[in-house]
Amino acid sequence: MEDTELIGQILRGNMNAFTYLVNRYQKLVFHISCRLIQRQEEIEDVCQDVFMKVYQNLGKYRNECKLSTWIATIAYNTSINYLRKSKNKAEVNADDSAALRNMTDYKSDDYERADLHHYIHEQIKLLPVQYRTVLTLYHLEEFSYQEIEQITGMPEGTVKSYLFRAKALLKEKLKHLVDENSLKSMKEIN
Repeated sequence: MEDTELIGQILRGNMNAFTYLVNRYQKLVFHISCRLIQRQEEIEDVCQDVFMKVYQNLGKYRNECKLSTWIATIAYNTSINYLRKSKNKAEVNADDSAALRNMTDYKSDDYERADLHHYIHEQIKLLPVQYRTVLTLYHLEEFSYQEIEQITGMPEGTVKSYLFRAKALLKEKLKHLVDENSLKSMKEIN
């Protein structure tokens, strides 16, 4: 079902159509929220708030962007507002050096036992919130720079800069992981 048809049905009161919309976009909303908010029960609350706002404001949607971009914008803004209300300003204003310092606090034994996917996910969680957001929207949700600009309100140059910094921080940490595993493999071979 096309988005415009779906919106029309929802606006005419078809709750099954809204359930369909929720099912279609819940993964997107969840990914954005969970990259910004850490606790599962808070993520669920924010996701519910997002879909309530989508329902309440659907009549204001004007097709100026894709529906997914509009919903992602609501998810991003709702998550950021939740963080602000929760007084997590330190997380919102974290700097690169603090993030890198936190990322390197893991002992090598910790990540040798964890699988790589889980380890990378944990490292992404340690990034400053702006970096996590841009990284998630660009690489996981495959939004363009322009769409991320619409969602976050950040200028395109800032989006690119945050993406570059996020990748640099992750690369630095993952380089260390690869080096450690490579050395271990080399020792086992010899």
